[in-house]
Amino acid sequence: MQGEQLYRQKMLRLDADEGVRKTTDLSKNFRKISPYVAGEQPKFADQIKLNTNENPYPPSDKVTEFLENFNRDELKLYPDTNGGELTQAIADYYGVDASRVFVGVGSDDVLAMCFMAFFNSGREVLFPDITYSFYPVWANLFNVKYRTPALDENFKIVKEDYFCENGGIVFPNPNAPTGVEMPLADVEEIVSRNSGSVVIVDEAYVDFGAHSALELTNKYKNLVVVQTFSKSRSLAGLRVGFAVADNALIKQLRAVKDSYNSYTINRITAGAGAAAVKDDEYFKSTVERIVKTRENAKNTLWELGFTFPDSKSNFIFASHKSVSAKEIFEALREKHIFVRYFNLPRIDNYLRITVGTDREMKILFDFLAEYLKDKA
Repeated sequence: MQGEQLYRQKMLRLDADEGVRKTTDLSKNFRKISPYVAGEQPKFADQIKLNTNENPYPPSDKVTEFLENFNRDELKLYPDTNGGELTQAIADYYGVDASRVFVGVGSDDVLAMCFMAFFNSGREVLFPDITYSFYPVWANLFNVKYRTPALDENFKIVKEDYFCENGGIVFPNPNAPTGVEMPLADVEEIVSRNSGSVVIVDEAYVDFGAHSALELTNKYKNLVVVQTFSKSRSLAGLRVGFAVADNALIKQLRAVKDSYNSYTINRITAGAGAAAVKDDEYFKSTVERIVKTRENAKNTLWELGFTFPDSKSNFIFASHKSVSAKEIFEALREKHIFVRYFNLPRIDNYLRITVGTDREMKILFDFLAEYLKDKA
């Protein structure tokens, strides 16, 4: 009898626990966000991957040499909180003091730290309506008010739209996903007219033919220039990004980082990144190959009936005269050729095509020529 009572009590407790599990709504405590959607990472043996703006060539042999000779015993020790040899290598390469360099886990990490460090006035931060889609995600995540001035009909930033009161400015140059470059004189005018707020120029693609604003950081205390090793230095898999700015801004960035995660750059990344910076000959030769392929690709795309803004990046933002971008995207995907399609206002008839190797681009163009010949 006693055993039966104990069993019933146990079952009642289980039923009660199950009821709690069924009725408790934990989601009411969740942060309501719409996350950034990265490009697809397919895994087909025969794929042509032109959808995430990676470099089609491997890193420098100096990176390989570093990795092969890395002493694993170092991994038992914490890394330098400020990036150590990587920070110094970047500083030496660009001719600035190491106190003016901040490194992070890819430029995304650096940009997120910038949002946290500099956009806290309560006023609206400005960035273009067509731009890197992570900006509104960070703004919403960190409760930053923002406004998005529209690009003009040629996908160019209208500089005058940024001559107003604001809580900060951020834009890529060249812009993404369009590839359009803003002249350095216009960048400087935006910076000079906004001395009361921080202006961040995101130069993820600057090495492919655009003019960097790095030199302006010597003149303006409100300018932050952010770059990445993911594109021109072939280190997307290691995640290396950096910012160059006035000492006071870098000091604030480091304070934010150390309040969040002091050890962002591990020892392998720091050493491999430094090795990549020191192989300037390989860096420049790789960039030159990509630019040459890009310019040839523009001619071929034009012959196939595509139009596009003049790209200064490692991708081309193209629209066909008679076939929708979505249709072409899906046809390419069926053949394991991956490009990027954005189903968004104003750009839903464009494809962003990363510049691959000459062989990869030929496969793309051969398919397009065959597919489009009966579509005119």
